Amino acid sequence: MGFVMSDDPRSIPELVGDAVTQLSALVRNELALARAEITAKASAAAIGLAMIVGGAVVAIPALVLLLFSVAAGLMFLGLGPGLAYLAAAILGAAASGILVVVGLGRLKPDALTPDRTIAEIRRDIAAVKE
Repeated sequence: MGFVMSDDPRSIPELVGDAVTQLSALVRNELALARAEITAKASAAAIGLAMIVGGAVVAIPALVLLLFSVAAGLMFLGLGPGLAYLAAAILGAAASGILVVVGLGRLKPDALTPDRTIAEIRRDIAAVKE
């Protein structure tokens, strides 16, 4: 292997300076990407939360009527009013619990992690090490 001359007239300090400048620009770009991705994830979480709240507000009157209908049906089948309303309330509480669990699942930290940015930073670190 022989020594290869380069046509680049820049000195070693200039080349190092250019590399530092490019690395600095790369870090700035990665930070901008991270900010954009985190903002997008936060927006998605806010929209998900707003949808949960909106769905709850719209669903409450419908659920009340549905539970009254269930209680009325149980009374028609011969169950006393107290037990019929209790059974309908338990059904409503179970449905509510399911909705809360599903809503909370969409707000987990894993769903909000900026995965693309992390992958890009790992690739950049590997490239700098080379």
